[in-house]
Amino acid sequence: MLASCFPGDKMGMEMRVFIVVAVVAMFIRLPSAAYADEGTATYYTPPYVPSSCNGYQNDGVMIAAASDAIWGNRAACGRRYSVTCIGATNQGVPQPCKGNSVVVKIVDYCPPGCQGTIDLSQEAFAAIANPNAGKIKIRYTQV
Repeated sequence: MLASCFPGDKMGMEMRVFIVVAVVAMFIRLPSAAYADEGTATYYTPPYVPSSCNGYQNDGVMIAAASDAIWGNRAACGRRYSVTCIGATNQGVPQPCKGNSVVVKIVDYCPPGCQGTIDLSQEAFAAIANPNAGKIKIRYTQV
């Protein structure tokens, strides 16, 4: 059927098919090219307001405070990160991870001396790890 659309143009049709296959292959490979950073996470407890980014605005409980590693002089405010527990930090619980991820919004600043790359709300931490661990190794990606 395609041959009837391009009579006598077999080489042109092969080139079009090659281009389509190349474009499809490029899109299939994109997710594997995603880059995730690794760091550590701790957690903080309510009250969550006021926050450095939004004052007394209630941003819910799936929130986090950024350390200097990602704060960027307030540039991190409002960014969302997917955070996955990848292991223990040799403190607390030896196998703390629950095997899932959580998406959090950066609403606060974790000042110098912060014990984690990201300081998750207690609820966000508990969604991915046993809170008794206190501190965990994480993989995080901006979403």
